[in-house]
Amino acid sequence: MTPRCHIVPPYLLRKLSQSEDPEISARARRTLRSDTRFRSDRLGAEAGLGAPALQSTSPAAARQLWDARGTERLPGTLIRRGDDPATGDPAADEAWDGFGATWRLLFEAFGRNSIDGSGMTLDGTVHYGRGYDNAFWDGERMVFGDGDGEIFGRFTASLEVIGHELAHGVTELTAGLIYSGQPGALNEHMSDVLGVLVKQRTLGLRAEESDWLVGADLLLPGVAGVALRNMLHPGTAYDDPRLGADPQPAHFSDFVLTRDDNGGVHINSGIPNRAFALAALAVGGDAWSGVGQVWFDVLTGEGIRARTDFRGFARLTVAAARARFGPDSAHAEAIADAWRTVGIAPIVQAPSASDAPDAPDVPAAAEADLLLRRTGGLLDW
Repeated sequence: MTPRCHIVPPYLLRKLSQSEDPEISARARRTLRSDTRFRSDRLGAEAGLGAPALQSTSPAAARQLWDARGTERLPGTLIRRGDDPATGDPAADEAWDGFGATWRLLFEAFGRNSIDGSGMTLDGTVHYGRGYDNAFWDGERMVFGDGDGEIFGRFTASLEVIGHELAHGVTELTAGLIYSGQPGALNEHMSDVLGVLVKQRTLGLRAEESDWLVGADLLLPGVAGVALRNMLHPGTAYDDPRLGADPQPAHFSDFVLTRDDNGGVHINSGIPNRAFALAALAVGGDAWSGVGQVWFDVLTGEGIRARTDFRGFARLTVAAARARFGPDSAHAEAIADAWRTVGIAPIVQAPSASDAPDAPDVPAAAEADLLLRRTGGLLDW
């Protein structure tokens, strides 16, 4: 079964569920119950279910949008597709525009026609649940909650969140990175990368002009934080009594081994996130046409595997940069330097005495998974 890939990690919701405010606590508990149900919810009772998919082979995004109307029944009622006009509902129209922006990044920057490369319809559901504090990709569609109105606003308001969740579909259909341990953190990392690139390209921002924030439009006034994650400075996105402190590490020496969050997929993604942001800033200009293109080459290339770990991914990015921009390119040098800065040695050629890794001995993905199982087991997907 495809795991639900959520933008808000479980450890953050559990913190909110302990709030002294009964409304915040109740909404967080409801969100956690929904997120851990692990079912498809394809009940088929809502009007519009079964409408044929729109498959696009021309340069235009095929989109369909549904409204759950405060329930947790998917997909909901069909409210917009094809050439239908805007609905006037802010959440619905934001989701529609975000789908289009994500499709344009994939098609115009990377030459990929939608998630699957063959014009797959981008399906989404808005107004999921009551006070639902999350958004997720379930293997078929994007689903957006409206937030609790105190900590989180509506999840369609963040363009990079929309790009992030749709990117999980791209990863699922290309590299297939398993959703646990280091591969899972790379899965989340790729979604953060593509989500931020959607925002940068849509707003016309160069790497040096970007805030490198993921979910910058989610946190409401009064919350001590700026976003869910800060790619350039992991661990600094928030520090709020209700949310706790951002736990993301910025260096491999601080890699977190945990049973929570599918082995820390939302936590340890901070390490490759920082490497990407540093490399993009070093190269400068449009990140999607430089370092972003390299990352996309790796994601859709033949070298990556479902259990690729951080060091393997780093090695692939340097090799991909050399293949695309030349063996002595500034891109390859900037990418290698960025990985070293976060404590990972991207050894591209056969190891030698001078290639001794400068990263700590963190268990590889399979070993980490085994260790976690021996200490209680990973959370079910």
